[in-house]
Amino acid sequence: METNKKIKHALVSVYYKDGLDDILKILHSEGVRFVSTGGTQKFIESLGLPCEAVESLTSYPSILGGRVKTLHPKVFGGILARRDNESDKEQIKQYEIPEIDLVIVDLYPFEETVASGADESGVIEKIDIGGISLIRAAAKNYKDVIIVASENQYAPLMRLLKEKGAQTTLEDRRWFAKEAFAVSSGYDSAIFNYFDKDDSSAFRIAADRAHIMRYGENPHQKGVFYGDFESLFEKLHGKEISYNNLLDIDSAVTLIDEFDEQTFAILKHNNACGIASRPTILEAWKDALAGDPVSAFGGILVTNGTVDKDAAEEINKIFFEVIIAPTYTDDALATLMQKKNRIILRRKTSGDAPAKQFRSLLNGVLAQDRDLSIQTPADLEPMTKKAPSETEIADLLFANKLVKHSKSNAITLVKNKQLCASGVGQTSRVDALKQAIEKARSFNFDLNGAVMASDAFFPFPDCVEIAKKAGVTAVIQPAGSVNDKLSVAYCDEHDMSMVKTGIRHFKH
Repeated sequence: METNKKIKHALVSVYYKDGLDDILKILHSEGVRFVSTGGTQKFIESLGLPCEAVESLTSYPSILGGRVKTLHPKVFGGILARRDNESDKEQIKQYEIPEIDLVIVDLYPFEETVASGADESGVIEKIDIGGISLIRAAAKNYKDVIIVASENQYAPLMRLLKEKGAQTTLEDRRWFAKEAFAVSSGYDSAIFNYFDKDDSSAFRIAADRAHIMRYGENPHQKGVFYGDFESLFEKLHGKEISYNNLLDIDSAVTLIDEFDEQTFAILKHNNACGIASRPTILEAWKDALAGDPVSAFGGILVTNGTVDKDAAEEINKIFFEVIIAPTYTDDALATLMQKKNRIILRRKTSGDAPAKQFRSLLNGVLAQDRDLSIQTPADLEPMTKKAPSETEIADLLFANKLVKHSKSNAITLVKNKQLCASGVGQTSRVDALKQAIEKARSFNFDLNGAVMASDAFFPFPDCVEIAKKAGVTAVIQPAGSVNDKLSVAYCDEHDMSMVKTGIRHFKH
């Protein structure tokens, strides 16, 4: 069977026409005939190219307000007819159905219409029927037909035409069919999710733009990122971003989004090892680094302020993998770019994380709402006779934001809006606290007057006892243990304050 096919007849019906004109001109120069609908037909003719109306082919007008235009045997027969099947050949001859070798079609902008806030009637009208049917038909019959299912495939089609003219190989057509099914499956997933809303009756997600990573979490694992990284960040400098870099970048931006004041954070393996809020970025950087100058080596740096020359000169003294900021001064960039592999990212947007999180496990997918809870002073409920001071409240809220973004079991120790130390990822909350205290002392932090945050309740008073001996004066926790009263009694006895949020922040 001949696998190379000549394009002789093309059906073109698109919503997005940018970049299509040169393709049509090349096809015309190769002798390809066009059949089209409505606005696309007018567009083709405006280029001075001949075009047959679908209505002429089918002998039926566009009806039902444009809902039915191409749904006709003379269209779908021409696409689905198998060129090597004698019965198919006899039938299309009998019913005078012309073969269609190329279909260029896209879909109504359903997701964009939903995002615009349109009412339901407007959304429903953007559910494409004819387009999706044409895509599936042409992709199914890829042995004979080539399908271009979105404007994103205009460039590959143009390359093919320039290289081969109006000739396609089976490999070409199969590739375009694969891309077409990606378009159709993504479109149907979006429609399902619109109707499903919060019912969670099935899990459907489609992510395009595959970025093949050098490797996954480890060199022997394959890694791929599906998403539009460039819509969130502009990469200004540095080496290729790795799988592990992406994990840390995600943790970094979700953490920094918790803070309104100028803040600098340093992360390592998805946990903050240093963070501080200060009047200037330089001060914030210095105090963040002081939290753990050892772990900062090879870390991910993130700030919500402008990195200027003074800050850049200090930052430049250590080795790090990635820095993220909304803006940099020119002289700061000149300093930071001195190391060729250092990844420098400018963040374009903030606060745009998906509302849902999911991960694969066992033989399925686990999904949940993202933890978007942010506590304020009004959310803190006193548990002890002594109330925390205003300074302590500010530190308690600061510490609570950090513990929310730390691997459980987690404890954070904070003083003057600076992370003194944290204990993360421990099987025991007591071990997490001991780890934090030992670490703070190793970097010469005075914990007298510091506050402590826990990601979950204290089942026993041992943690507040240890914290008190270290100098901690105020504690924030979710509460909810049957033994809360034991921790409260200890705090009352030893002039400590404790508040509860009622919100647990486990993170695995």
